[in-house]
Formats: sequence, structure tokens, C-alpha cells
Amino acid sequence: MKHIYELHAEVCKTLAHAKRIEIINLLRSGEKPVSLLLEETGLLKANLSQHLSVMRQRGIIKARKEGLSVFCRIANPKIVRACDLMREVLFEQTEERKETFKKWKP
Repeated sequence: MKHIYELHAEVCKTLAHAKRIEIINLLRSGEKPVSLLLEETGLLKANLSQHLSVMRQRGIIKARKEGLSVFCRIANPKIVRACDLMREVLFEQTEERKETFKKWKP
């Protein structure tokens, strides 16, 4: 069981970067060419390549080559659902903080 915790921590470390979460969000609707990801993220080619490589190694995305183009997609749709769930928690926490602040504001 301890091994699964280590794997879980590795995936979470992989997702602990705003640009990687942005990439997941861009890929949520399906496969996209790397050229589009470059345009949408505003990253330099080398930086995007590095992020995609880490995400491929951790099984978050899959890539395929077609001619000179590379296309990426989410490896498992549950990854998107996990990110969405975390985002929901963050929105709820933000609302709770706002409510708490309103109660204590003079």
C-alpha cells in the first residue's frame, strides 16, 4: 500500500505547476497539436516540451506523431475530473473565506 502513496505523491508533484494544469484544461475537449498548445500557453517551445515530457512520463498525457506534427491528449479522463474536483474545493474554500471575512468585518 505504501507504494501507491508514493505514486500518488509523484502524480501530485507533476500537477503542482500552473502551466501543466492549464495544459490539462486545454486538452479536456480532446487531442490538440503541440503548435496550438504553444500558442495558447504562451510558453517557449523548449519549456512546453519539458512540461509535456514530464506529463508523458507520469502517464498524464499521451502523444502521437503525424508527419511533422505532434498531437497530445489526456491519457485518462479521470485526470480531468480530479482537477475539476480540486478546483471545486478551491472555489468552496474561497467562498467560505469570503463569508468568514464578512462576519468579522466591522
